[in-house]
Amino acid sequence: MVAPEVVEAQTCVMTRGDAVWARVYYRNATGEELRSVLTLMGPGGRTVELHCAPAAHDEPDTCETPGVPSSGAPGAATAVAEFVGAGPVEEAPLLLRAGSERAPGAEERASVAGG
Repeated sequence: MVAPEVVEAQTCVMTRGDAVWARVYYRNATGEELRSVLTLMGPGGRTVELHCAPAAHDEPDTCETPGVPSSGAPGAATAVAEFVGAGPVEEAPLLLRAGSERAPGAEERASVAGG
């Protein structure tokens, strides 16, 4: 996904063995430091959130949540990353929301860089 302010992101759910985590690949070409929240959502309302601070440069980078024990069928978890602009939290504009797609029955491998 690409925002008009030149933030690009791809979010995916990664699994290895019985662990699951969320990863976002992003590029911040806004010229400003941004704030980002990466959320892993699993079955039963379980969530893991991680706050990332995308630097003000045009180089690709990643951010990922810690791995947690997987509960549920492969493909049951989803991930969402939200990027907001600078300024007070209550006034910061949402620049981009990128989410993973759920593929029923499909399991992504940790060595795969897609989502």
